[in-house]
Amino acid sequence: MDLPSGISIGHWSDFDGLTGCTVVLAPEGTVAAGEVRGGGPGTRESDLLSPASNAPGVQAVAFAGGSAYGLAVADGVVNWLGERGIGYDTPAGIVPLVAGAIVYDLPLGDPEAHPGPDAGRAACEAAGREVERGTVGAGTGASVGKLLGHESWTKGGVGLASDRIGGATVAALAVVNAVGEVVAEDGSVLAGAWRDGAYVRTVDALKEGVALPATTRESTTLVCVMTDARLTKTQAWLVARAASAGVGRAVQPSATAWDGDVVYCLTTGAVEIEYFGISALAADVTAAAIRDAVRQATGVPGCPAASDR
Repeated sequence: MDLPSGISIGHWSDFDGLTGCTVVLAPEGTVAAGEVRGGGPGTRESDLLSPASNAPGVQAVAFAGGSAYGLAVADGVVNWLGERGIGYDTPAGIVPLVAGAIVYDLPLGDPEAHPGPDAGRAACEAAGREVERGTVGAGTGASVGKLLGHESWTKGGVGLASDRIGGATVAALAVVNAVGEVVAEDGSVLAGAWRDGAYVRTVDALKEGVALPATTRESTTLVCVMTDARLTKTQAWLVARAASAGVGRAVQPSATAWDGDVVYCLTTGAVEIEYFGISALAADVTAAAIRDAVRQATGVPGCPAASDR
């Protein structure tokens, strides 16, 4: 997988508590934007990513499990960056800006296991260009296909995909913890709710009258699109919006009242290119990263992976 030059990604994983975090470190001068589409988000500094905000970008993105507790991961990332003099230059000194978002993974592992500042620092220390995927980092405790209850869930995880257009790289990192199912390129179910030896589509189960269990009501797909194209903040925001279509292609249903779906876009600005192609490709690589997450995932006690099905 290709990453834009200067981007690095690191994980911290708790395989006993089944939670973790994933950090994307961005080079100096990165422009960032993003949008929240889901009705149940958990975010930090998301207003910074609006094209209406003053700051041009962030220095890092932190994705974490642990529900709202996991937002503390960003504190460790902020401190790690600050110790290295990396951040937004203010009259009183450097202030690192870190956008954060979380997934609700408490039911699958130990609900008392929450990644915090130390986990964020560890993910920064581990960051590199070779990125592990599957049951790792913020996807350690992720699952999909939640409508029929815990015994029917399938393992989610972290996925990565990339492609090139006009000399520019477009990559996407996804943390997949959806209420619904992940579907393949041909529309078949890759991972979802399992019943009687087959996957059941969420909409079909709802039409049967299946009620939504309480434990499904906090779920999310998190995406960070990364490119070396030179984009303005508004253009990066439009790319993030376009990439949300990729979530809709691969996760069905998406952006529900119980999903906190978020797409961020980081652009390092090394390649001059018309941004329309970037936005079109961003949706493709986002869908591919989501599918990669469930294809790469390995099962954990109580939650088989798609490969186990």
